[in-house]
Amino acid sequence: MVCRIVQPIPRTKERRVTRTAVRAARALTLVALVAALAACGLPRSGPHKRELLAASTRGEGAVIAVTDRVIRATTTVPGLGFSSAFRDAGVVGSDDINPGDVLGLTIWENVDDGLLAQQGTSATQLTEMQVDGAGYIFVPYAGRIRAAGNSPEGLRRIITEKLAAQPPDPQVSVTRLAGDGSTVSIMGTIGAQGVYPIERPTRTLSGILAKAGGITIAPELVRVTVKRAGRAETIWLRDLYENPAMDVALRPGDVILLEQDTRAFTALGATGAQARVPFTAPTLSALEAIATVGGLQSNLADPKGVFVLRNEPAPVARAVLGRADLASDQRIAYVLDLTQPNGLFMARDFMIRDGDTLYVTEAPYVQWSKTLAALTGSLGTASSIDSLAAK
Repeated sequence: MVCRIVQPIPRTKERRVTRTAVRAARALTLVALVAALAACGLPRSGPHKRELLAASTRGEGAVIAVTDRVIRATTTVPGLGFSSAFRDAGVVGSDDINPGDVLGLTIWENVDDGLLAQQGTSATQLTEMQVDGAGYIFVPYAGRIRAAGNSPEGLRRIITEKLAAQPPDPQVSVTRLAGDGSTVSIMGTIGAQGVYPIERPTRTLSGILAKAGGITIAPELVRVTVKRAGRAETIWLRDLYENPAMDVALRPGDVILLEQDTRAFTALGATGAQARVPFTAPTLSALEAIATVGGLQSNLADPKGVFVLRNEPAPVARAVLGRADLASDQRIAYVLDLTQPNGLFMARDFMIRDGDTLYVTEAPYVQWSKTLAALTGSLGTASSIDSLAAK
């Protein structure tokens, strides 16, 4: 009987086989990771520039490069201001009493026991005397007196003559208080909301605003609306002080509303901040909007892919697209290329509107960087597995 001695496999060769198997497993893992990345995509803040351009070719909105012609066609932000009907209205006589006015009377009598004054006093206060619809008031011992059409001074003389036959040499004072006559109502971001009479210092818009304590927020953000006879017109408060023609005369029954500007745009993508951003001035350019949100992220943004997304009204869309058949609003994405010599000037002159979306795409290399980072992390994981297996 012949016996054969079987030699054992050397330990070094066994280890070599094990390492080969681990490397094969690692390669398969990397292939699986790459496949997963390709299938699922990498994280990003939104579509790439090429995807927006592709959507335009499919008819899903239009992508328009900003040019001087586009800037002229889209600069349609209406300027605020009063019409000639408001500007040409003459100043109301501040001394004229009207039906609905509320008057205050003070009567002094030069006798110890007067007809009107209480015992021990020489003056009588008659407050909250409202002029009726026919224009009259009633004064004790003077009777029914027509007040409408008279000035406070003229009414004072009439009442003095009427009372002269009763107490000798009476002294009368007439003042006009807030009421339903020659008054205006002020609401909003003002120091003291309320109803104010139209008096000599407050016959114009600026005068009544000063009387009410002035505004309580930054003047650049305040819109002033005057409602009169079913019509409402609005100006910027800044224009009121810069243009004397906008300091219109008031009319009885005017309602003045001061409110903060509520316009805003939305910033998305590779910008310094992604948020809904309120306007900081009556007009805002694309360049100012970019600066407002902290500029472009230098490590992410594609300066060739700065988009302004907007629902453009039909008249403007017809001018921009050169089409006469458009009857409804159109979705238009305006694109700015900040790498061009004239790109910054275009961004400076292109105006942002209320409701616009400022979207900055990521640079093409960013996705490669993310892919490499993902693969590098995978390689590190595989190396760790390899190290563990070698022990």
